[in-house]
Amino acid sequence: VKETGAEAAQRLNLHLIPHTHAVRICVETRQLRTTRGSLRYRQLVLAHGAEAALPAGLPPHLCWRVNHLTAYQRLRQALGDVSRDVLVLGAGLIGCELANDLALGGHRVCLLDTAAEPLARWHGQAAGQQLLTAWQGLPIRFEGGQSVTCVTRSPLSGRYLVHTASGQQHEADQVVVAAGLRTPDRLARSAGLHWHEGIAVNPATLATSQPGIHALGDCITVDGSTSRYIEPITRQVDTLVAALLGQAPVHYAPRPAVVRVKTSSHPLTLH
Repeated sequence: VKETGAEAAQRLNLHLIPHTHAVRICVETRQLRTTRGSLRYRQLVLAHGAEAALPAGLPPHLCWRVNHLTAYQRLRQALGDVSRDVLVLGAGLIGCELANDLALGGHRVCLLDTAAEPLARWHGQAAGQQLLTAWQGLPIRFEGGQSVTCVTRSPLSGRYLVHTASGQQHEADQVVVAAGLRTPDRLARSAGLHWHEGIAVNPATLATSQPGIHALGDCITVDGSTSRYIEPITRQVDTLVAALLGQAPVHYAPRPAVVRVKTSSHPLTLH
């Protein structure tokens, strides 16, 4: 962490209101209602990102979902200093990075995915095989072709029991779900914004379907397509700034992102 939110706000000369939840948008009065009162706006930019998805049938109170620093710190605190058995569901970008970090921290990791290999999206670059080779000396066990149907807790041991569609049962001290991202839709629905697996925006301006409301980042879609990585956001900011300042349009063109996999045992750059 390079700086806190308060430090960044001071450096950028902006007013940060922490620990505040946006509740709904009233487009008629141009107000954003929050848990600390209502804020009027002339231009509103939605950049609330996406949240970790939870597959149907999995109880949220039994599964960790790690999509920000605070959740990660709570998970590490729950694991403590003793070596634990951790089951990670999902071998995509986040799941692989978590499995790598937890194994290096001394924990035993079982990594499950419906695909036959980790990072299956980048099969053509042999990303998964590279990771599996690098992990040979780490306590990471990958099992592909596995679909989890339910998670329960043993009343005797207090450990978690993870059941798969193939009839297998895994026992773990903690269960982490890393099964992709979903965009929360409550704010967008309250404003009547067009929705297409995310907040639909005009790529020329990042404007939504409501006047005075723009969006960028993980929460947007262009023609129904998302790009939930760091690299596109910089280009989206250029488009947004030009639109808000009335400058010549800077068209945002979606393109395959360069993805850096921060698995320290074998970092990868994927295209």
